Amino acid sequence: MKIYLLYGGKSAEHDVSIMSAFSVLNAIYFNYYQVQLVMITKQGQWLKGPLLTEAPETAAELDLVALNNGEEINPGMIKDENGIVFPVLHGPNGEDGTIQGFLETLNMPYIGAGVMTSATAMDKIMTKYVLQAAGIPQVPYVSVLASQWKENPKQVFDECEGALLYPMFIKPANLGSSVGISKAENRQELQKGLLEAYQYDSRVIVEQGIEAREIEVAILGNEDVRTTLPGEIVKDVAFYDYDSKYIDNKIEMAIPAQVPPEVAAKARSYAEKAYVMLGGAGLSRCDFFLTAQNELFLNELNTMPGFTQFSMYPLLWENMGVKYSDLIEELIQLGLNRFKQRQNFFE
Repeated sequence: MKIYLLYGGKSAEHDVSIMSAFSVLNAIYFNYYQVQLVMITKQGQWLKGPLLTEAPETAAELDLVALNNGEEINPGMIKDENGIVFPVLHGPNGEDGTIQGFLETLNMPYIGAGVMTSATAMDKIMTKYVLQAAGIPQVPYVSVLASQWKENPKQVFDECEGALLYPMFIKPANLGSSVGISKAENRQELQKGLLEAYQYDSRVIVEQGIEAREIEVAILGNEDVRTTLPGEIVKDVAFYDYDSKYIDNKIEMAIPAQVPPEVAAKARSYAEKAYVMLGGAGLSRCDFFLTAQNELFLNELNTMPGFTQFSMYPLLWENMGVKYSDLIEELIQLGLNRFKQRQNFFE
């Protein structure tokens, strides 16, 4: 079988996607599969790269633009009855249901969540609404559209400061990897954060900042859902930005997280409930805030978590006894099984 590794993308997380794709390639069982590289450039062109029978030595070999080593193709040309797509794409136009819808139209199996789940989980505001309906605790928040800000900034300030206390976190609704996220300690910083977030999305969410640990649970499965023990992002500063996570590699992880057994059980229960409510398939990573009083607040559910060598998702499964290569193999089989099930629905 041929795996079409789809990576890059138009979003601000383009470079993270390349790093994730490189790590995936180093875990695939090449004695069973060939891997066709397909890179989406920052401008949206699709480049077909070499057909790999072994893992590349460096991530730089995946940058088809820099190497001038890709043939521009029509996206529909990847259609292959004997292939499966691994969309290692983060952010808009990759993780938000757009690529998933395209692959559904091509009638090709793919790894990960479907259209509705991807679109809903990618949008932080929509996720909040679903989690609220499920009774899963979240930190207080205010959603602010760019049109509201443009029409009446004072009303936005009043709404945020009336519902929340400083510090606040400002986040684009449809980005991950801390892109466009900032922390505000006062109104001036709130304004600056909103202006930065609107560079990435017209939908922005402002959340209550709380003193909390960050713990994460990995999820795997279609109908048969499995979860891991939580891991923890160990912070030595108040807030990690994009560079801290992916460029400087300042993130430290504690796996498993040192939390009471009842907290771990509750986190796993909430993660599974959120996954099922959102219609998850294949994989996701569920992120929580944990206060000193052991209160849990679900932050987000990431349907295509990072797969870099620094990433929490594969490390959480490794702690559960599932090595990276076996994890990739299971994801492939889950994608194929979901495709077969959906085919049966249309018969």
